[in-house]
Amino acid sequence: MKKPMQISLRAGERIYVNGAVLRARQKTTIELLNEAHFLLETHIIQPEDATSPLRQLYFALQTILIEPTSESAEEAYMRMYASTVKSFTTTEIVVGLRQVGELVSLGRIFEALKTLRALFETEERVLRPAAKVA
Repeated sequence: MKKPMQISLRAGERIYVNGAVLRARQKTTIELLNEAHFLLETHIIQPEDATSPLRQLYFALQTILIEPTSESAEEAYMRMYASTVKSFTTTEIVVGLRQVGELVSLGRIFEALKTLRALFETEERVLRPAAKVA
């Protein structure tokens, strides 16, 4: 049997579990006793924050996790993934995107989101215009 996962929540913090939104009234720790798809509120990005290709891809994936029956989110993810993979040449991002694709195909959305989050800083450097030298 797999060891239960413990998640600590602050008062008022939300967690998304298998499409349900739960809010802690007070500081608490919960245990997930079986396999579940979840996302902590701190990992959620709002639509207005999806301002780059990787963040848009992240938003589509988080929507799949939050709303598991959303076919439109899956379609959006697949379209975005195909175009995003083609748009980057930076090795770290290309390798990370391939890993994201593999994780998603295995149904490991949370891990794919974690991989994407780790690429945000690199993407920002790549997309940021080079500073002008005076």
